[in-house]
Amino acid sequence: MQTEHIEDRSQGERASSSKEGREVKMAAIKLYGMMLSPNVTRVVTVLNELGLDFDSVDVDLRTGAHKHPDFLKLNPFGQIPALQDGDEVVFESRAINRYIATKYGSSGPNLLPTPSAKMEAWLEVESPHFFPLAQTVVYELLIKPLFGATPDTAEADKKAAELDKLLDVYEAHLAAGNKYLAGDVFTLADGNHMSWLFLLTKSPKAELVASRPHVKAWWEEISARPAWAKTVASIPLPPAV
Repeated sequence: MQTEHIEDRSQGERASSSKEGREVKMAAIKLYGMMLSPNVTRVVTVLNELGLDFDSVDVDLRTGAHKHPDFLKLNPFGQIPALQDGDEVVFESRAINRYIATKYGSSGPNLLPTPSAKMEAWLEVESPHFFPLAQTVVYELLIKPLFGATPDTAEADKKAAELDKLLDVYEAHLAAGNKYLAGDVFTLADGNHMSWLFLLTKSPKAELVASRPHVKAWWEEISARPAWAKTVASIPLPPAV
């Protein structure tokens, strides 16, 4: 994986040799964002699960690069991440992940087994239920202190209490014979949880995961995957995390 800056990006074509010895131009997968962003990490998780090579294009939010005209051509909402795959451009991390898992599913584990009612249900649980709560807890108690800002502990505690109740539902589901969220196999439902779940386990509210034996076992199982080790190694985490 190589890193470049959005202002300097090229068309990202790669050359590979065909069986006949001819050189064929291949369009690189490019992921635009900052590796410190858990929403970007959500996409990297799936790219690594499928063993896909990609170029990481830095879009520094601190300099306003996400509002640069070049980036707005990729995501008119000015948010990271965005993915360019040849002529295809996709934004919104969950949409990107479904696109990747659909197009490149044969490159690695089948992340979208069909039909899978459990997978579809837990994909939907992650987005409106788990993510907003985990995001607030992590932002207030982990991210803000790293940058010297004062956390809103009351807001964090409120969201942690809601997350506590939500994770009871996860615990009951996993205790009912489900090794993963969709049953016996790792799917996109698990992958989409991992970036924010990882930071939650690094926060002062890590006990929300550690105190639930089945949630803890699930996290230990999915975070032991080789692709996740590769993903974590690419995140420039501060020493305190």
